[in-house]
Amino acid sequence: MTATVTSASSGGPGGVGAVLRAVARGRGRLIGAGALLALVLGGVLLGAGGWPSAFSVDVSGPLGRTSDWIIDNRDGHPLFLYFLGHVSNVVVVSVRAVYLVLLALGWAGVTAAAGLVAWRVAGVRLALTSVAAFGACGLLGMWVPTMQTLALMVVAVAASVLLGGLLGLAAGLSDRMHRILRPVLDTMQVLPAFAYLLPVVLVFGIGVPAAVLATVVYAAPPMARLTALGLRGADAGVMEAAASLGATGRQRLLTARLPLARKELLLGVNQSIMMALGMAVIASVIGAGGLGDRVYQALASVDVGAALAAGVPIVLLAVVLDRVTAAAGERIGAAPVRRAGVPSAGLGWAVALVATAVVAVAGRLSDRLTWPTAWTVDIAGPVNGAVDWMTAHLYSGVPIVGGTADWAGRFTTWVLNPLRDGLQWLPWWAVLVTVGALALLIGTWRTATTAVLAMAAIGVLGVWDPALDTLSQVLAAVAVTLLLGFALGVAAARSGRLERALRPVLDVFQTMPQFVYLIPVVALFGVGRAPAVAAAVVYALPAVVRITAQGVRAVNPAALESARSLGATGRQQLVQVQLPLARPALLLAVNQGVVLVLAVVVIGGLVGGGALGYDAVFGLAQGDLATGLVAGAAIVCLGLTLDRVTQPTERRDLSGKGA
Repeated sequence: MTATVTSASSGGPGGVGAVLRAVARGRGRLIGAGALLALVLGGVLLGAGGWPSAFSVDVSGPLGRTSDWIIDNRDGHPLFLYFLGHVSNVVVVSVRAVYLVLLALGWAGVTAAAGLVAWRVAGVRLALTSVAAFGACGLLGMWVPTMQTLALMVVAVAASVLLGGLLGLAAGLSDRMHRILRPVLDTMQVLPAFAYLLPVVLVFGIGVPAAVLATVVYAAPPMARLTALGLRGADAGVMEAAASLGATGRQRLLTARLPLARKELLLGVNQSIMMALGMAVIASVIGAGGLGDRVYQALASVDVGAALAAGVPIVLLAVVLDRVTAAAGERIGAAPVRRAGVPSAGLGWAVALVATAVVAVAGRLSDRLTWPTAWTVDIAGPVNGAVDWMTAHLYSGVPIVGGTADWAGRFTTWVLNPLRDGLQWLPWWAVLVTVGALALLIGTWRTATTAVLAMAAIGVLGVWDPALDTLSQVLAAVAVTLLLGFALGVAAARSGRLERALRPVLDVFQTMPQFVYLIPVVALFGVGRAPAVAAAVVYALPAVVRITAQGVRAVNPAALESARSLGATGRQQLVQVQLPLARPALLLAVNQGVVLVLAVVVIGGLVGGGALGYDAVFGLAQGDLATGLVAGAAIVCLGLTLDRVTQPTERRDLSGKGA
């Protein structure tokens, strides 16, 4: 049974599969033996202990002097006067102009515009959802902060789509540019959002320009990648036909490549919008204002009610933007379908424009531009009352099961503390050898070298112990995420009913910005490292569940039929056929889980997570850019290390084909 199923899962003749498996086992043993030898030699030659102080470089002095120079010369140096100053002014003027337009439309005009655009793109149901979402923002007393966030997002998304589109165009049309940009975009997409804030603050200071530019840099990579993917994946037959008709390169681009890549382009816009919203909320730490600032201020004072009142509009805004852009993407390339109550395209948009203008003028004439105060509902008081009740009755002392604070305390005492202490007890060279061995097992010498150098750079920066503290939180959160994610993903792949039940939940969870996840965990667990880990688990879980379910569901039916014909039980089919064949998807799920967990663990510094996240937040909040930049650089290095250790790299066999 086992031998036959294994042969079926090898994807080719049994002899070739056996040879490849033997080579893989031999390589694994060789790496294991090399790592063991390195550990023994390290113990003999280097001894134990943390990162040696002699190998560290104090960069706080140079960074402090650089920061002082920038502050002193911001108003007089030509670089700032004739370039960076103009960039800052353009950003401020653009955001201000969009904000004034939104205020001029009034709450009725903005709500009508949102509903009519959704109606034109996706129909009546999504139009009603959009109107209800914007109405809820006003009802919660968050209309002005919502408009501030929306104005910042409009400018940031326009700039990121333009920048990402130009980079994607270059990468899609030039193989050399594609090879240059690919590792840069790969690296940018694994970095936590916090890592983008520190450099722009150093140059532009605290305020809207820094927030917008950080958002642009963070949201541009998905647009660039998807644009390049769409252009490079254009149908070869269509391109040959265009060339045979004498079309120039510019004509082929405008009439063939770009139209064929419309779906990818709109998907890139969708991803840029969602990432821009997430960063715009996080950028409240550096003066972005809007809804994110309300959440940040509320979390700083542990005011869960106020944080929830600002968090709900963020979620509603994310859901509406995601659904509208996703619906627009689905319509691209589809046959036109006339829906009841929906006029033709040109007439429909004209009706929407006129209706928006009429509603906006009516609101101005009736002097109702701002959301009426009498129409607001204060949920902060009741929510804080509920939190106080939970603190008194559910935090601790619950018979048998204990309380949420007890769970957080036990998780910290039994898992996080031992894991942190164990990592910090390990000799520094043992950590480097382990990182290199793990990266080499699923990657190449190049990825292993990158991982080791990135980890060593953390020690050189002098933040070895805080980085290992952050790493302990990441490892604990990843373990819980994979345990739950693999179980739910496999169950969803094997049960259509469960998959349908999970789909809307996962959709909502995947559209919520990272910042929002901190609100419920603070309400349930208070502040500390355990709440930061809990938020990271909830944030990363949807991606792991989806990738796992897709990988298990995509297993070749012929392999399963072969196993069933040999009398394999459902458990045997899962363990011996589906999971081995889904290994690439499972490794991708691990990689994505690690990257997403790190992003939220770092933000967990806002709620007592400590370590590198706290240093980054402290540096931003107190203007101590040396501390913040060192912590940010260490976060970048840790992100690179974790990505390289968990990202499988295709190897090539002697024939030149991927093994």
